[in-house]
Amino acid sequence: MATDSWGITDAYDDARGERRATPTATRQAILAAMGADPADPGPPADAPVVVVAPGRARAAVAPGDLSLEDGSRLRVEGPLPSDLPLGYHDLYPRGGGEPVRVIVCPPACHLPEGLRTWGWAAQLYAVRSAESWGIGDLADLRRLARWSATELGAGAVLINPLNAPLPVVPQEPSPYFPSSRRYRNPIYLRIDEVPGAAAGRADLQRLAGLARALNADRRIDRDRVFRLKMEALEVLWSRFDGEPGFERYSAAEGAALVDFATFAALAEHHGRGWHGWPVDYRHPASPAVARFRAEREDRVRFHQWLQWLADEQLRRAAESLPVIQDLPIGVDADGADAWAWQDMLALGVSVGAPPDDFSPHGQDWGLPPLIPHRLRGARYEPFIQTIRAALRHAGGLRIDHVMGLFRLFWIPRGMAAAEGAFVRYPADDLLAIVALESHRARAFIVGEDLGTVERGVRERLAAQRVLSYRLFWFESEAPARYPELALAAVTTHDLPTIAGLWTGADQAAQRALGWHPNEEGFQWMRARLREFAGVDDSASVPEVIERTYRLLAGAPSAIVTATLEDALAVPERPNLPGTTTERPNWSLALPVSLEELERHPLPRAIAGALRDRAGAGAGTRR
Repeated sequence: MATDSWGITDAYDDARGERRATPTATRQAILAAMGADPADPGPPADAPVVVVAPGRARAAVAPGDLSLEDGSRLRVEGPLPSDLPLGYHDLYPRGGGEPVRVIVCPPACHLPEGLRTWGWAAQLYAVRSAESWGIGDLADLRRLARWSATELGAGAVLINPLNAPLPVVPQEPSPYFPSSRRYRNPIYLRIDEVPGAAAGRADLQRLAGLARALNADRRIDRDRVFRLKMEALEVLWSRFDGEPGFERYSAAEGAALVDFATFAALAEHHGRGWHGWPVDYRHPASPAVARFRAEREDRVRFHQWLQWLADEQLRRAAESLPVIQDLPIGVDADGADAWAWQDMLALGVSVGAPPDDFSPHGQDWGLPPLIPHRLRGARYEPFIQTIRAALRHAGGLRIDHVMGLFRLFWIPRGMAAAEGAFVRYPADDLLAIVALESHRARAFIVGEDLGTVERGVRERLAAQRVLSYRLFWFESEAPARYPELALAAVTTHDLPTIAGLWTGADQAAQRALGWHPNEEGFQWMRARLREFAGVDDSASVPEVIERTYRLLAGAPSAIVTATLEDALAVPERPNLPGTTTERPNWSLALPVSLEELERHPLPRAIAGALRDRAGAGAGTRR
């Protein structure tokens, strides 16, 4: 398969191995979305960035002065020195002109020696305690982590993305459709732990009562939670006298945080969808935005403060157990990151997946992609900021659809998903940056490599020490044959729970929607469950769950995770792809409280099975 100078491939092999050619109309639409002139042979060849990694030839650059990240300077006359320190440096050409960013990266990602452990995969919004305000929060994460580490011997906890949605109602339920991948969702704040909450407890009592009453309904009312928490936070902000930690955080985050907070204030004022705002506010560099920021300085500072609070509460939650963060593949076209980086995004297309056995019509995720040559022209700054933010306070990072580092499936607006085409990205550079940020955070990387995976990608990821993602539902071999460089699991948020598969509840839910579920696929998975777990059709759901995780414990993989839905025999999966309002995706709490979870026998049985893995817990050192 050939790739043109813009990165557009002329064909791809689908999940069944069939070759699909790129339609001419698709290529033309993609070029238009890139802002490319079809008459041009390709994007500019020279970009203001050089990525240096072991195994690559030393880059030849123009003579100049190299300003290292630590402030020291070197004179460069020929190829770059081979002993440059890891980091981001700037080369100022002697003849003048734009400085060249020199990125020096390690050979592979950070991976703790002997890593072999287990942990829960948790949808944090679903993990509610008696103290929760209608939704699981960062204090609940801290309690879950402490209990899992001290009583169950877990070595990590994998959580859903905590990224910020638009700060308006209705609140976006999907954690994979964020306004920003750099900042957090304040709905996860524990109000009782915000500075000033103890002194103002009487004033917050009414709001707390209303919010905790929402715990009686298993369906999470995000809009109501958001309104109650924002009202409480506004009261506490009005009494906030300042704190050095807040000032240090704001200074460290700099202009990126100011832009995000400005966007949040603008969205509150003008509503969702910055494309429909008055034209003067549609670009962060406009004079009107600067005036708005000055006029609404207190509100902008309020949104900065919310991010500091979330950062502090996440830091405390991660003290007991390494938290594996989750990075969505993209951002909402109407959100803060798209507003800030609109000149680098192809807003006329969205990313998705080509047709496969589980999605015969393909998938359109509605997220605009970064334009490869413009990303490189921006010295990879959007990518660097995104990866660095995702690794903050993390012991590991799961990169959703990791194949996107190599190529993304672009679907032009107005076309069906099956009419899309793959566009290639500078994978070597992006992987090198991930490795550098991984080392700086001392966090391992997991690549979600499910779906249509191009030949050679898994081998390239393994060479970078990126853990593969192996699911019992998809693997034809027993867990004992899974690779060591992997995170092994039974299922994900998008796939059936064990209870849902074993009882047929998952298929029944699809039929109730008028769908025709993949009966052959379900029967294949159920047959493998019977065979590998050694159960017959009379086995109870808890027995099947425990036997399955005992089987998974035999995987030689670095990490094994168990979902909290399986730990409570929940039949509903967190999300059913292809639905939006038809069912409560991303909005069902666990059927019991966190306090009851800690006393439930099935989570302890699963933990006992997984804790017995040789060396479990010994390899979680960062």
